[in-house]
Amino acid sequence: MSLAKLPKLPSIRDLIRVYNLRAKQQLSQNFLMDKNITDKIVQLAGLELENSLCVEVGPGPGLLTRSILDRGAKNVVAVEKDPRFVPTLEQLQEASKGRFGIILGDMLEIDHREIVQRGLSLESNADTQIEAFEHVHLLGNLPFSVATPLLIQWLHLLAAKQGIFASPGVTMSLMFQKEVGLRIVAPASNTERGRLSVVAQSICDVFKIYGVPSSSFVPRPKVDGMVVQLRPLAKPLLKSSLSTLEHVARFSFMKRRKMLARIFKDWDPKHIALLEECEIDPTLRPQDVTTEKFCDLAHLIEQRGIQLPQ
Repeated sequence: MSLAKLPKLPSIRDLIRVYNLRAKQQLSQNFLMDKNITDKIVQLAGLELENSLCVEVGPGPGLLTRSILDRGAKNVVAVEKDPRFVPTLEQLQEASKGRFGIILGDMLEIDHREIVQRGLSLESNADTQIEAFEHVHLLGNLPFSVATPLLIQWLHLLAAKQGIFASPGVTMSLMFQKEVGLRIVAPASNTERGRLSVVAQSICDVFKIYGVPSSSFVPRPKVDGMVVQLRPLAKPLLKSSLSTLEHVARFSFMKRRKMLARIFKDWDPKHIALLEECEIDPTLRPQDVTTEKFCDLAHLIEQRGIQLPQ
């Protein structure tokens, strides 16, 4: 089957006007309107095209979807919560020559088996014997209000090798508001560092792939966007459950300006010894501790059944 670029389609602006599609503030919707930008995001994402499933979260009117399909992706499934976008996505589905499927649902609640099955049942696989995808690439211009809960859920699934994250090759290329993106990629001793940095970096290599100015979105948000890529580490730093690490990081960063010695002393003076056992300098502030050392600390706390303050 020839997988040429999509045929000429109505512009996204025209579709938004024809279908009277207005961004809903309660869903934190902001549309990307410049295909040069979405093309660049997809290019930098480095999609695997063979035996690969692209899962787009929250496609909206479908501009990023067009860029994914124009890049040559053979199996694309979009999960969209807002039924208003179904007509525009169905147009895209018809033009895709069997490479694109739509699921109407909430990504926080959907059964991932449905996503994989939808991908396997696409017409693009009609002449193949594919029973599972070797690569899964998760992409999305995530609504800013739910981006962090989505990422945390996906990291837990990745740590447990569940859902679409059971695939041997998983990559996430996701749009966040800039300040969240900076937190995700922040290394030790960076002022942006926090709980999200530690949790993400415990199992993934994380890096910025593209910055998107607020002027590129409609309606224009108050903040810029940032596309972050997360690739699972061949040898994860995580030694405990991800929940324990998340709890340790949250507890530590609640008083981010204090030294760890003071934070642990306020909790229970005898627990300062935990820092020494992990060879963590107690005079450091939480932002100065490496992800590896946070993982050591979480492992020790979990191993000894110590309960952190709620």
